[in-house]
Amino acid sequence: MKAGENLFDKYHQWKKDRITLAFELSRFEGVSTDEVIESMCLSRPQDERVQTSGVSDRTGKTAVYYRKVAESMNDDWYDYTFRKYQYVKEEIEFFEYAVSRLSGRLPEVIRDMVVNGMQWKEAAAKYAVSEAMLTKYRRKALSELAALYEGRAKHTEEYLLS
Repeated sequence: MKAGENLFDKYHQWKKDRITLAFELSRFEGVSTDEVIESMCLSRPQDERVQTSGVSDRTGKTAVYYRKVAESMNDDWYDYTFRKYQYVKEEIEFFEYAVSRLSGRLPEVIRDMVVNGMQWKEAAAKYAVSEAMLTKYRRKALSELAALYEGRAKHTEEYLLS
């Protein structure tokens, strides 16, 4: 995570993405193999020739092969969506953990403002500080979060290189 990136905005995007991905996973159907195979059947008239026999052996083999390809595509599509869901879920969990590891009163202020969506004026009143002080809290939190994310990246890099 680059220090200049706004993690607070990313957090809200991750939350939206997680909901969308969970919906996609719960309703996943993929490509219907029967529809694909039906569209591949060559038992209807082609040009001026008419096939009078049933589905040819070649057509049947092609249909079976395509079924396997379609199933593989569906598996890949589902796996991709599931991996993306897991990634987003892990990012949300790490962000919330990192917020809890901030110094002083930053964890509660940032949790209220970012996670719970508290408005600036409401937060300023709750914590008896000015909005300018909330801006300083926000900058300090982003700095501390960047350090935590750098530590996480370093740990991952060490693992991958070992």
